[in-house]
Amino acid sequence: MTAGRVERDEAAARPVVRVGAPTERRNPDSVDLDLMSTREVLTVINEADRRVPAAVAAVLDEIAETVDLAVGALRGGHRVHYFGAGTSGRLGVLDAAELAPTFNSPRHWFCAHLAGGPDAMWRAVEDAEDDDRTGAAEAAECVRPGDLVVGLAASGRTPYVLGALGASRTRDASTVLLCANPEADAASAVDVFIGVDTGPEVVTGSTRMKAGTAQKLVLNTFSTAVMVRLGRVYSNLMIDMVATNAKLRGRMISILMEATGHAEEVCQAALQEADGDLKTALVSLVSGAEVAAARAALARSADQVRGALALLAS
Repeated sequence: MTAGRVERDEAAARPVVRVGAPTERRNPDSVDLDLMSTREVLTVINEADRRVPAAVAAVLDEIAETVDLAVGALRGGHRVHYFGAGTSGRLGVLDAAELAPTFNSPRHWFCAHLAGGPDAMWRAVEDAEDDDRTGAAEAAECVRPGDLVVGLAASGRTPYVLGALGASRTRDASTVLLCANPEADAASAVDVFIGVDTGPEVVTGSTRMKAGTAQKLVLNTFSTAVMVRLGRVYSNLMIDMVATNAKLRGRMISILMEATGHAEEVCQAALQEADGDLKTALVSLVSGAEVAAARAALARSADQVRGALALLAS
């Protein structure tokens, strides 16, 4: 028997699942997409994309509940985990990776787990998402009581993700499922269910499109709100950013100028006196206190700018 014949026989023996999620249904607005002009194709895609923000708006209560769970977990010394496969998993990795440079959050706060491992960021490892045992094993290895585990699955049925969520529940972690299938059977098996109703894709089953866009919006909204609630934003300014290049060092000066109303040279001097610590310089300039007093107030208020300012005002 030839190698090609063996491969075909093995492929034929693999399990087949027909998914009934809305993301797998045919979109009547994009029938004959391949016969349209380039401009018409773009118009169809754009009009479909407009549905996504409204679909996310419909689940803001569930997102808010998830934010509160995450804030409670992180304040208690626990972690937030993302478990996902394919596009969903890659978006989880992206979101987690961006938090440390943007908000100077400890890298262990958000842990992203991708079916198929790091290689799956660059190439499809399709069978990996069908392995619920691997998802469960990875969760059992790293999830601890008090953690928050967010499962990312466009269809709401990805075995790797559901395996991780199931194992996490047995470890007394809070669980959330984010998907683009409001009808997902797993909705009742998690603490919070976020089913974003994005409907059928322009290209049938291509969940990198509306479903992926919705997950990106939800993750952006969720993690940003978590950072705001944890005091890593003052007004609408990034005050915990890591200045690793010239642009970001300039941004620190701009933030101080915006927040305090002081001139550039005053902000530069305050930042230098604070040894480059943006929060300390900010508290010092807003309160009028010496840098040492500002630093001490931040230490007494768990590094919260509003709390430090309240202490100095009293």
